Amino acid sequence: MTQDERAWYPPTVARNEPSFSRRGKPTGPATGRRRTSPDKRERILKAAIRVFARKGFYATRVSEIAKAAGVADGTIYLYFENKDHVLVSIFQDRIGRLIQVLREEVEQCTTVEDRIRRIVEIQLGLLEGQRDLAEVVTVNLRQSTRLLKQYAAPMFAQYLDIVAGVISDGQREGTLRPDLNPRIVARALWGGLDGLALTWALGDADPASLRKAAQQYSSLVLTGLVAGRT
Repeated sequence: MTQDERAWYPPTVARNEPSFSRRGKPTGPATGRRRTSPDKRERILKAAIRVFARKGFYATRVSEIAKAAGVADGTIYLYFENKDHVLVSIFQDRIGRLIQVLREEVEQCTTVEDRIRRIVEIQLGLLEGQRDLAEVVTVNLRQSTRLLKQYAAPMFAQYLDIVAGVISDGQREGTLRPDLNPRIVARALWGGLDGLALTWALGDADPASLRKAAQQYSSLVLTGLVAGRT
């Protein structure tokens, strides 16, 4: 597993996970009589990514996830209340890690243009070798409007805050065009990257094509953003 791949699989402590009711509502810290293992939880999530990508979210049964993970059906319920909770956990873990990395990397860049390039590189680069994950995040999550509104929206807002902050910084220092709304730019940036990830996941999924797309998209975005280029 490469460093980029490991970035999508952060260590997680099961006791910090929220539990869900049978309807997918958060009910508080997960509890159980049997000891749970972060490694086994991660194995279940990886198996779920593979099965969701192959069969789709609604067509997948919990028993199929258990079989792919090499655990008993009942073991799934030690970590997740239901199938919805599995999908939400995939999104929260992986996108949460993306947000964390973005915050760290943006702070290390010296120019606004470099920050924008890093945002593009990180968001697409972390998907290299993770075609199934890209498909789950871009396709499967969209199959549930409720999950999108309840769980994806708050994390999406965090992403927008980071990108809009970078745009605002560039506008204050005179590097970026002052006539653009930072929030709209952030949404447009996400939308373009999400579209690239979607077509990549459903196409040939060649990592080289993803890297090339990142370079071209960065150039396209900066051409429209940098003051004096239009």
